Amino acid sequence: MATKVQVVFYSMYGHVYRLAEAVAAGAREVPDVEVALFQVPELVPPDVLEKSGAAAARRAFAHIPMATVDGLAEADAIIFGTPTRFGNMAAQMRNFLDQTGGLWMKGALIGKVGSVFASTASQHGGQETTIASFHTTLLHHGMIVVGVPYSEQRLVAMDQITGGTPYGATTITGGDGSRQPSENELAIARFQGRHVATIAARLKRGA
Repeated sequence: MATKVQVVFYSMYGHVYRLAEAVAAGAREVPDVEVALFQVPELVPPDVLEKSGAAAARRAFAHIPMATVDGLAEADAIIFGTPTRFGNMAAQMRNFLDQTGGLWMKGALIGKVGSVFASTASQHGGQETTIASFHTTLLHHGMIVVGVPYSEQRLVAMDQITGGTPYGATTITGGDGSRQPSENELAIARFQGRHVATIAARLKRGA
């Protein structure tokens, strides 16, 4: 039986979406793993998205289906992606997670693998706090939290400005959002997807 991995993300300008695609690509490298990408619903009014330029950026991933709360229970592993808002997850992701109380009541996510990746505008803009605080929600659901171990040597790259933490893959967008994920950051994201999928598959075989 295939191991089911969901990559559930929110992206405003496409940076987190690019990481999500890399995470999914890494997960697909693991045999007998099915990977599905989902995005969470937008909360920002359309006219505000248009004025900010986000509406145009979001068209690149408009084809990605919307996640549903009940659908989370079908996964063996869920890898969440969010931009950072003042050191925390984006409101869109928080709103989605706040609707999972019914799953919590049933223990529907207990024993599933959970992991997180993120983006920030600056090098020290809260990548670690965003991911670590996100883990609190996963732990309340009884999920098994998985990060990125230092066997991924790109975490210690010193020859460039780069995201990437032991808590999860990250990217730095720049204050104006013009910086796109680097190859180093995308490689860490692929590693995360592969690592999470491998652990989920082992757990499923053991069960």
